[in-house]
Amino acid sequence: MKAVEIIEYTAAHQPYFEKFNRQWIEELFVMEPVDEFVLTNPDKAILDGGGAILMASYEGVIAGTVALRKVDDAVYEFTKMAVDKNFRRKGLAEALSYASFEKARTLGAHTVILYSNTKNAAAIKLYEKLGFSHVEVEKGVYERANVKMIIDVRRMTEQEKEFRTSFNKQIEQETISE
Repeated sequence: MKAVEIIEYTAAHQPYFEKFNRQWIEELFVMEPVDEFVLTNPDKAILDGGGAILMASYEGVIAGTVALRKVDDAVYEFTKMAVDKNFRRKGLAEALSYASFEKARTLGAHTVILYSNTKNAAAIKLYEKLGFSHVEVEKGVYERANVKMIIDVRRMTEQEKEFRTSFNKQIEQETISE
C-alpha cells in the first residue's frame, strides 16, 4: 500500500471534509456562514459549479483534503485545504497542493487563486514554497481574508517537478518493499 494516495472526493468523504476543515477554522477563526454551507454541502458549493475536491489518504486512512472552486473557465480558487492534525508533517499538504494543480490543469485552468489570513503563517509559507505570489486582496470576498495569492498552473513549476520525482521514488521504494 502506498503511504500517500490522492483520490477523488465521493459523498462518503463529506464528514472528513467537514471535520478536517473545522479543526483549523475553529482553531484560528470563527466559522463564517459561507464556511458552514461549504462544509456541509460540498456538492452544491464546489462540485455542482464545475469544481473538484481531492482527498488524501495516509496508509489507507483518509487524512486530508483540498477543493478547487470554479471562478470562471480559466480561474479556480484553491480552498478548504486541510490535513487532520494527527497526520501533519507527512507531506500531505504538499501532495494535495500539487495534485490540485494537476486537476486544475485538466479542468482547463490557467490560474489558481487562494485567500488566507496572516494568522495562518504556516500555510502561507507553504503556498510561497509552492510558487504562489501575493496580490492585492479585493474587498468583500471573505471576512477573514487579508492575503490573496495567485499561481499560473499551465506549466509545472520546478518545485512541482522535484516533488513529483521524489514522491514517485518513494512510492517505487514502498512497492519494492511490499
